[in-house]
Amino acid sequence: MKNFFLVTIMCLGFFAAKAQINKDTLVFSIQKLDEVVVSANKVSENKRTVSQQVETISRKQIQLQNYQNTADVLANSGVINVQKSQQGGGSVVIRGFEANRVLAIVDGVRMNNLIFRSGHLQNIITVDENILERADVLFGPSSSIYGSDALGGAVHLHTIKPKLLEDIGRALSGNAFVRYSTVNQEKKGHVNFNIAGNKFASLTAFTYSDFGDLKMGSKAYGDNPFFGARKFYVERINGVDSLVQNSDSLVQKFSGYTQYDFMQKFLFKASDKTQHDINFQFSTSSDIPRYDRLTDPQGSGLRNAQWYYGPQKRLLAGYNLNVKNALPGQDLHIGVHYQDVEESRHQRRVGSSGLQHRYEHVNGLNLNADLVKNLTKGQLRYGLEFVADRLASTAERENINTGEFEPLDTRYPNGKNSMSHSGIYASLSHYFSEKTNLNAAGRLGYSTLNSTLKDTVFFKLPFSSIKQQNLTYSGSVGLAHNPSQQVKLSLNVATGFRVPNIDDVGKIFETAPGTLIVPNDNLKPEKTLTFDGGIAFGKDESFNWESSVFYTRLFDAIVTSPFLFNGQDSLLYDGVLSRVVANQNQGAAYVTGFSTNVEIKVWDKIQAYGGISYTYARITSAETKTPLDHIPPMFGRIGARYSSSRLFLDLYLLFNGKKDLKDYYLNGEDNEQYAPPGGMPAWMTFNFKASYQLKDFTLQAGIENLMDIQYRTFASGINAPGRNIYAALRFKF
Repeated sequence: MKNFFLVTIMCLGFFAAKAQINKDTLVFSIQKLDEVVVSANKVSENKRTVSQQVETISRKQIQLQNYQNTADVLANSGVINVQKSQQGGGSVVIRGFEANRVLAIVDGVRMNNLIFRSGHLQNIITVDENILERADVLFGPSSSIYGSDALGGAVHLHTIKPKLLEDIGRALSGNAFVRYSTVNQEKKGHVNFNIAGNKFASLTAFTYSDFGDLKMGSKAYGDNPFFGARKFYVERINGVDSLVQNSDSLVQKFSGYTQYDFMQKFLFKASDKTQHDINFQFSTSSDIPRYDRLTDPQGSGLRNAQWYYGPQKRLLAGYNLNVKNALPGQDLHIGVHYQDVEESRHQRRVGSSGLQHRYEHVNGLNLNADLVKNLTKGQLRYGLEFVADRLASTAERENINTGEFEPLDTRYPNGKNSMSHSGIYASLSHYFSEKTNLNAAGRLGYSTLNSTLKDTVFFKLPFSSIKQQNLTYSGSVGLAHNPSQQVKLSLNVATGFRVPNIDDVGKIFETAPGTLIVPNDNLKPEKTLTFDGGIAFGKDESFNWESSVFYTRLFDAIVTSPFLFNGQDSLLYDGVLSRVVANQNQGAAYVTGFSTNVEIKVWDKIQAYGGISYTYARITSAETKTPLDHIPPMFGRIGARYSSSRLFLDLYLLFNGKKDLKDYYLNGEDNEQYAPPGGMPAWMTFNFKASYQLKDFTLQAGIENLMDIQYRTFASGINAPGRNIYAALRFKF
């Protein structure tokens, strides 16, 4: 792998010597210094003036690359890492922070709720990639603008908007496509249409996705061991759980699922100053098998006969008001949004007749008001936000032989659970000169958490309620300096915070066979302090290069580690004597790393590009330094593409370095049990994609994982797709 990285750097250096870049580059092009980014401070800004690292994946990029869900869009961008425990999932990792330490936002509304866990999440797939206008990835703490959870960064997903008649010149327009993929027999169809008037517009979108069982690659990479073959699975035959031999061990049996996504937006332009927007989104799925748990061994067989997530439902209903000059020289935005999320877990051990069902129902309200005032030498943004979530956690056990149900212990406290965040923020951009810009932001907030247990029949706890109140604050300051039109230098210092939620303080859950996590009501917020710097260079649009380096200190880190519960280090849970662990604040940790991206023109209409990211982290104490979990190995993307008015070709490789076992946080979320001995091996895949436009039709096809390599991304519990041949037909009207 070291030789591979050396060759990569040499190749990029050779291409850089050629130099010239195409302005019409469509795919994964590095944002030029004069391009606009939106999410860093909630408003449109020139990238040249922003000190925070921000990368954007555009709608055109998403359409040309043809990935199967939003998690795959992010995973294949080459700028962030994504973990998977099942095909229907994807947990985003930014600068070594994952799950509830990364804030997910859709159309300005935070998706993170009071049960976002510290493990691996799949909620990102409930946002349909086919309705995205773009995805903005914010690197580093973003709490001053967006509040709790944005420790490592944020992913802001912007969906497409309705367009008025003056914008598109036709009353009815739209897009549709169908796609088929061989690696999982994917069948996907999407349609959206826009109805435009002079003051009113409507946008409707619908997507249907059907994914069969995922087939892994057939060839080990280099000297890597071949692992993860699905040799057996459990099937109930004549009322008995039986171990059945898989007819094709490369097919990851019971990994398929289906999903439906719907969006409806309305726009009403009351005047040149005032606009009203309504945003309705709904996503639901079939049952989604938790693939890694279905492969857990027990003796000479398997541990679980059934383990699946129930339909994952997400509903968003929102209203936005935008008024120009609502106050003298100030633009106003007001948003009112309601979210309703349902998820569930269902599991049954081999040989057991008891199918356990645990249901979580979350609903929440999000209110925000933002104002923007243009200053003589800059811009002031300020506002307030209030978020309130409620949770109902229920459970029951079903006897699959008799059909009878009985009560069961819940995943979270079975009484009333609620959490709220309120805060005020302000951010300032100030131009010292045409070359130097100051970015500063601050937030002050207050969070509450209340959780009660109706009874402790199933699990004796030393308390019947959990209450927390936390005063929160964060700040950031940065400089963006442009000594010339070709160079940008940036420095940034930022703090972040994450308030413990119900999942942190109140969860009772088997994290791995023989390991039980128990509640701990004595938790404090996590906090980070990050220093980062960057350099960007572009000469006559012939060469674009961006690099950044960062160092983060994590204070009061919440880490899952051994715990005494009522004086005991082991408890009998679900018939198994299990080691007790709990979430605890365990001192400090640090995370450091770098990323670099380059894009050049080799010959006319042909560009070469590449990017690489590296992260290193340790938990520190007076005696030792131990690995922090969620830290991916070195990863990146390198390729070359051809772009013309009709034809697009892209040949690229994705790669990950090795994650040695000594760098794992053992018995945590790094999932060493799903890696071969010694840790997760390095891997590399070759991929080719093509697109040809013919009037209103676009034909697309490609081959992913061309060499049919067998691999897993770090911490994942399912093998990645093997060779995949896909074809798509797009139509616009």
